[in-house]
Amino acid sequence: MKKQTLNILLLAGALVCGACSPKEQKADANVNENPTEQKVEVKEVEGRKNFTDKTVITPLPALMIATWDAEGTPDVMMAAWGGQCGPKHICFELSKHKTTDNIRLKKAFTISFATKNDVAESDYFGTVSGNDVPDKVAHVGFTFTPSPNVDAPIINEYKMALECRVVTFDEDENGGARVVGEVVNMSADESILDEEGNIDLGKLQPVIFDSSKNTYRVVGEKVGDAWGSGKKFM
Repeated sequence: MKKQTLNILLLAGALVCGACSPKEQKADANVNENPTEQKVEVKEVEGRKNFTDKTVITPLPALMIATWDAEGTPDVMMAAWGGQCGPKHICFELSKHKTTDNIRLKKAFTISFATKNDVAESDYFGTVSGNDVPDKVAHVGFTFTPSPNVDAPIINEYKMALECRVVTFDEDENGGARVVGEVVNMSADESILDEEGNIDLGKLQPVIFDSSKNTYRVVGEKVGDAWGSGKKFM
């Protein structure tokens, strides 16, 4: 059940492109541009409206990446495009951020998830750079505990955390990097567990990033059983 819960929480695309502020999204888009990519003449799809200037993929978890800097100060940024790329691996791509520098230095990070109860604080972490506000974790009244498993902080106010070590750090010429991390441990506060001791998303209330309208939405109600609802066609 723990493996299934981890898969659900990290379900999305395999890449993350920086924080979710429009300014930083644009910068990341420029970093990831492929100059050799051929232009394709896009034709109209009958009965549908084309969107050639944007890509919407859902769900996109609002990932909160926590790291130490060289002075041991905790930093958190929100990464809005990301997901799982293996049984216990998460992959994301960042442009140049303080988080990128911290991961390069420490080879570790923790991942938490923004929730309904901390949208304002989480959005702030995705809007303000730790280079400009070094104490931004304390600024919103959040606290931290050093992870006992990796060289990174756990933000106490986030009710669950994935402790990750860096597996690969593929740096680009602009100071960004594509990072793959292995989940060494996942821990959760008892307040978000069900009667059987498993993580209950209804209690956690994680939010997803809606890239079509630049909004956050709470993960919704249960609508079916994984590997079960489709059995009526078998």
